[in-house]
Amino acid sequence: MEKLYTAEVTATGGRDGHVKSSDGILDFDLRKPKELGGQGGATNPEELFAAAWGPCYLGALGSVAEREGVDISEANVKVLVSFNKDGNAFVLSADLDVHIPGISREEAQLLADKAHRACPYSKATKGNIETRVTAV
Repeated sequence: MEKLYTAEVTATGGRDGHVKSSDGILDFDLRKPKELGGQGGATNPEELFAAAWGPCYLGALGSVAEREGVDISEANVKVLVSFNKDGNAFVLSADLDVHIPGISREEAQLLADKAHRACPYSKATKGNIETRVTAV
C-alpha cells in the first residue's frame, strides 16, 4: 500500500473539546448534542464523520458512473450517522440516501450499491457499523 496523503488532526477534551488540523484549516470546538445530554451549539463527531463520508462516497459514485456512462453531476447523498445504545455499549449506524436525477430508481440503486463497495469510507465501516444505502 502506498500512502498518498495523510490528514493530521489533534483532538482534545473529548465530545466537549476541540479539534485542530496540522495545517490550521480545521480549528473549532466540539459539543455534545443536546439529544445526548450536552449543550449543543457546535459540531460533533457524528456530524464530522457524515461530512467526510458524503464527499468520499460521491467521489466513488462519480468513478462508477463514469465507467457506466451515467451523468451524476446533479447527484447528492444525504448521510445520516446515528449514535446508538446497544445494551451496555454504544455503536454507530449510518443511512446513505442517494439521489441521482435523470435515471430510474432501480438504476440508481445499482450505481449506489457499486459506489458503496468502492468508497474507502464504506470499506472502512463494512462489517463494523450497520449501514443502509438507498436510492431515493
